[in-house]
Amino acid sequence: MPDVYTVKVAEATPASADNPSAGPVYRCIYAKDGLMELPADFESPWQFFRDSAKRNPNNPLLGRRQKNNSKAGPYEWVTYQEAYDSAIRMGSAMRSRGVNPGDRCGIYGSNCPEWIIAMEACNSCAVTYVPLYDTLGPNAVEYIINHAEVSIAFVQENKIPSILSCLEQCSSNLKSIVSFGNVSTEQKKEAEKHGAACFSWKEFLQLGSLEGDLPSKRKTDICTIMYTSGTTGEPKGVIIKNEAFMSEVLSIDQILLLTDRVAAVDDVYFSFLPLAHVYDQIIESYCIYKGSSIGFWQGDVRFLMEDIQTLKPTIFCGVPRVYDRIYAGIVSQISSGGTLKNLLFQHAYNYKLKYLEKGLPQDQAAPRLDKLVFDKIKQALGGRVRILLSGAAPLPTHVEEFLRVTIGSTLSQGYGLTESCGGCFTAIGDVFSMMGTVGVPMTTIEARLESVPEMGYDAVSSQPRGEICLRGSTLFSGYHKREDLTKEVMVDGWFHTGDIGEWQADGALKIIDRKKNIFKLSQGEYIAVESIENKYSQCPLITSIWVYGNSFESFLVAVVVPEKKALEDWAEKHNETGDFKSLCENQKARKFILDELNSTGQKHQLRGFEMLKAIHLEPIPFDMERDLVTPTFKLKRPQLLKYFKNHIDKLYNEVKEKKV
Repeated sequence: MPDVYTVKVAEATPASADNPSAGPVYRCIYAKDGLMELPADFESPWQFFRDSAKRNPNNPLLGRRQKNNSKAGPYEWVTYQEAYDSAIRMGSAMRSRGVNPGDRCGIYGSNCPEWIIAMEACNSCAVTYVPLYDTLGPNAVEYIINHAEVSIAFVQENKIPSILSCLEQCSSNLKSIVSFGNVSTEQKKEAEKHGAACFSWKEFLQLGSLEGDLPSKRKTDICTIMYTSGTTGEPKGVIIKNEAFMSEVLSIDQILLLTDRVAAVDDVYFSFLPLAHVYDQIIESYCIYKGSSIGFWQGDVRFLMEDIQTLKPTIFCGVPRVYDRIYAGIVSQISSGGTLKNLLFQHAYNYKLKYLEKGLPQDQAAPRLDKLVFDKIKQALGGRVRILLSGAAPLPTHVEEFLRVTIGSTLSQGYGLTESCGGCFTAIGDVFSMMGTVGVPMTTIEARLESVPEMGYDAVSSQPRGEICLRGSTLFSGYHKREDLTKEVMVDGWFHTGDIGEWQADGALKIIDRKKNIFKLSQGEYIAVESIENKYSQCPLITSIWVYGNSFESFLVAVVVPEKKALEDWAEKHNETGDFKSLCENQKARKFILDELNSTGQKHQLRGFEMLKAIHLEPIPFDMERDLVTPTFKLKRPQLLKYFKNHIDKLYNEVKEKKV
């Protein structure tokens, strides 16, 4: 295996009066002679679906569990041919409703076969689809429908009331609503009041035909406008053209071909990350391109592991929060197995870890121990997973190491944004030294770091650090109707991500900070809050933390979601009574967790002004229902401040009163 996985293709750029210095430009070694180019005959993602349906008409494509008496049964499947015919009919029905190439179609609902069929119906007739986050409230939905001028929307049955409630404000655009399931007579009447027509899924299918020519498509057509939930302000519509979308899918295939094993007709993907998000949409499109099967979760986190056990997927994409839960569950089972079993597990773990660190591939590091010791852990994800992918946020190193050693699959952490059409960096699955990094640029991307002097990051020093900047064929084509915002992030052909990276010796990139999440304390000290939160998050007593400070105060406070079991164990040991909620209000419990957090901070060399002076313990995890996190669980800081304002004010007053 090579020692370094990137090649330099351009030298560093010195600072000028207008711009900070920038480091050298790098590509991954698999694109050293040039970035991957889209084959000339590829015009639309529709070709991925059409060609797979021709090759594998009877292969299962879309699966879900049907409920009988509230209990979910086995997965039932729609074949490629059946899904293809449905998409053709839906596209024909859209045209009969006056929806033309280039018009916008909304898709609103959680992951299910209808979501994919609606997406492919749009692709079939060159209509731009606009995903609406399942977790966005009516106001954001209304904003996006009007901003993108959505004329037709496919909507999950239980979201129809939400769409109807904002129809009066959207009636100049939205003329057709198609339910993923049924619609009531009352709902049809309500829609008609505002000049729109409402159809059940079956009714709309019957409007369409399998006959007739499909509209022509070009690689420069807009495939989708994907609104990012954003941690501040109105959602931004990210324009992704066919060319970028297809190039992203093909680059995944190229990387897997060169470093692992490409997806095939016998692979099964578990769909639970929001399809409205680019990460899952690209992976599902890749599965369609390769003729693989996609099984959907029931949409209830309580049954997530049960769905996985039933489906037994071979490809699994997660986010750190999900992997964290899987890790915690496995560790809890191991620790309850008794001293001897614990010792045997630890011996096997250390033995395999040693050989992984020496560079042996995952399946060759300790094959006998994989069968004897780690096979039960592999069963946690159904027993067949061969590719694990993680994105959306940094995966804690201890979780990544544990899964790489025990889960019996390669694990690649990646990095991407909606603006980069999903993954723009990926770790190579079997290169253990890339653990804790997001790996190397994809084969369509060049990357460089740009210095951020106000944060002390120098892209041309011996340890290059700076803002990650990207260029290549999988980037977005601007923000819809927001040229001002586009110009802010696209400078001289480089997309400025706002994330801070650090190049490693093997050419991999590590995400270390966020440029925008920086503020000053009253004494003038800069606080890079995400970096501090990442360090405090390593305290085993907590599951989430939001650190707050501002330029009128000289110290930091935080809202913390404690680890339930850890707090209950502490209470038992110290003869404290009460349920979890009342323990969170217990002053001794607050002091215990504050001391442990600051102890963790000291271990990670946080400076005095980065230590916490007071915390509020919050029993309910930060969630999307209260608008406190994005669908990929990034903290929404303005909303957190609004929600916890009284607690924050109280914390500052408490500390000041103690000083008096």
